[in-house]
Amino acid sequence: MNRAENALYELNEMDELANGNSPVHRFSALAKLLVTVIYIAVTMSFDRYDLSGVLMMAVYPYVLFQLSGIPFRTCIYKMRYIIPLIAFVGIFNPLLDRTAFVTIGRVPLSYGWLSFAVLFAKGMLAISASFLLAATTRIDAVCAALRKLRMPAEIVTVILLMYRYVSVLVEEVGVMSNAYHLRAPGQKGIHYSAWGSFLGQLLLRSMDRAQELYASMLLRGYHGEFLYTAEAGMAGRDWMYLLTWTAVIALLRSVPVIQIIGNLFM
Repeated sequence: MNRAENALYELNEMDELANGNSPVHRFSALAKLLVTVIYIAVTMSFDRYDLSGVLMMAVYPYVLFQLSGIPFRTCIYKMRYIIPLIAFVGIFNPLLDRTAFVTIGRVPLSYGWLSFAVLFAKGMLAISASFLLAATTRIDAVCAALRKLRMPAEIVTVILLMYRYVSVLVEEVGVMSNAYHLRAPGQKGIHYSAWGSFLGQLLLRSMDRAQELYASMLLRGYHGEFLYTAEAGMAGRDWMYLLTWTAVIALLRSVPVIQIIGNLFM
């Protein structure tokens, strides 16, 4: 299986996860979207040295991973290309802030390493919450929830088309890659001298497919906005989900739970 086929397989896996039937899957997409936005915003609001507070925010993804039946290792595998980028964002903090805040044995740990750990933890929690939303909610339900929040139809349409038809782009890359390797047997990857023509051909083929797609949309009555899957209004259990998690997130943000537990044992 080449890289294009593997990417297509992973996209299909996300659709299969979103079509599950766990307790988390059955909640309203609007409730899950609002909780995810609130969670990410609150997680990012912690001070750059507040590692204990950020770690307590892991309660939300931990509970949802358990309730949804989705292993955490699946999230790590799906986000394996994003994790190095998160680490790279704060990799220079230890070089810029060398003031020591604690010494373990004879090894001093600086505030730069602490801020790096906090930044990395924030990024991991944010992508975990985003992954859980995508893995437990169909994309059409998410788009319907965005429209209920009065997001412009053009933006929602772009989001839906990008998600739905990125597989078409991946298929085109796979076809072109196979054609290239048939003409260059035994060569690993695509030679840098062919990158320009390869990307140019991919752009032209993508434009042709986009025109065909748009024509088919017009023939099916498209007038600027999709008719998304009917998204039922938030029921009582959905409001309970939203209010409960909002209260829990507010509690975790305002109360230093780890410090209180540490003081009890000390």
